[in-house]
Amino acid sequence: MEWTLEKEFRFEASHVLPRHGGKCARLHGHSWRGRLVCRGATLQSTGPSVGMVLDYGELSAAIRPLLDQFLDHYHLNDSLQLENPTSEEVARWIFDRVKPMVPQLISVVLDETCTSRCVYAE
Repeated sequence: MEWTLEKEFRFEASHVLPRHGGKCARLHGHSWRGRLVCRGATLQSTGPSVGMVLDYGELSAAIRPLLDQFLDHYHLNDSLQLENPTSEEVARWIFDRVKPMVPQLISVVLDETCTSRCVYAE
């Protein structure tokens, strides 16, 4: 048996997809919604996180600097140094930075719009 935990985060950001054949090639923004998804087979047996796979506060602490310094109210082409910051590339960018801090991370789910979602998983 395993537990799956999810911590939601949100940010507002613009981007341009210069190679896109449609309107996404123009400057535009989204109200992005994401989730860090973690999995664990054991619960902590000592310390302040007894009975938890991990404390949700650890997930908040891992994503907060990324939101503040790169994602929320930024132009993703510039702040992430990605020429073509698709939802797939942004999800992978987040995963690659959170995983070293949260080994239980198994995926990043990123909603670019209310009807379009990307899942980047190991």
